[in-house]
Amino acid sequence: MTKFKNPIFSLLLVSIIFTSCNGQTKTEQPTKTVVEQQSFTSKNAKLTKTQGTTEHQNVHCSLQDKDGNLWFGTTGEGVYRYDGNEFTQFTEKDGLSNNSIWSILEDKSGNIWFGTDDGVSRFDGKTISKIPFTMTTSIGVVTATTQSGKNSVWSMLQGKNGIIWFGTSQDLYCYDGKSFSRFLDKSNISNNQNLQLKWIQCFLEDSNGIIWMGSGPIAQEGVIRFNGKSITSSKPNGDGWIRYMIEDKNGQIWFGGRSNGNFFHDGKTFTNYTEKVGIGNPILVDRSGKVWFSGEEKTGTIESEDGIWCYNGKIFENFTTKDGIGKNSVWNMLEDRNGNIWIGTRNCGLYRYDGKTFTTFSE
Repeated sequence: MTKFKNPIFSLLLVSIIFTSCNGQTKTEQPTKTVVEQQSFTSKNAKLTKTQGTTEHQNVHCSLQDKDGNLWFGTTGEGVYRYDGNEFTQFTEKDGLSNNSIWSILEDKSGNIWFGTDDGVSRFDGKTISKIPFTMTTSIGVVTATTQSGKNSVWSMLQGKNGIIWFGTSQDLYCYDGKSFSRFLDKSNISNNQNLQLKWIQCFLEDSNGIIWMGSGPIAQEGVIRFNGKSITSSKPNGDGWIRYMIEDKNGQIWFGGRSNGNFFHDGKTFTNYTEKVGIGNPILVDRSGKVWFSGEEKTGTIESEDGIWCYNGKIFENFTTKDGIGKNSVWNMLEDRNGNIWIGTRNCGLYRYDGKTFTTFSE
């Protein structure tokens, strides 16, 4: 079975200081701290580090917005926007809550949300705003806080119904476009396993409208399923930490575990994936239906053991440094509108694969 050796994220002691809203919120716009004048830390032809991060930082998340711009979030260098010609870097200097970006989301209105190591920020095309998780209850306005003062936003999802989900080190929050609420305060949700829903690492809404959540470090609650009425948790391969979840063209959901390898759900049951080991976690399903895997990580290094893998349902194709991709371990993949595969690695490396050639987009 595949093993993963990345160092565990720094552990935070967390406590939540707010009063239960029982799922009832008043309509209001969220409080925000605004940076009026954007400075834009740098503009370069390639993704260029300016914040002095080490080789252990990575390109962690990405998306392509409705205008075609590519966004890349890093764990220490802030976020980069690529317009096809140059990279514009945004950091705390430009209004980000923190330079470590764990997740990126574009909502249906075109706002770009950044889940940082210290809360969530939102970009409306002109201004970056810091958005606290502030809820209005029957006794007044309540803002979630922690002992450390920080609340890492690991993952985000906007559901088909428009609700935005935020998986944080503190709790699971929902935003309806006007106000926030704490998911576990909803009285009509069954939670017989007393799940805490902290440290949600990843989200997926499948083709049937089921919300899947992958639990992260500290919590270790495995795969969590929400069917609209109840939340249930399972650990099909014994792994409590789930890093990635993707749905393939057949409706099968792939899961990447932190320690015990990969497994999938076919709509009825979970099955451990043992056909091929040493391929890393499933990160991307491209438009042709191919499943891309991150590659195994070498022990004690930031490097990939044997490069990355691509599975077309019948055979695996392996790409290594001989093909032009860097040797560092892979954390993120994105397919753009033109079918190019963008690959984010350790040392904030970025590569593009056009189906024939790998091109380096970082320095």
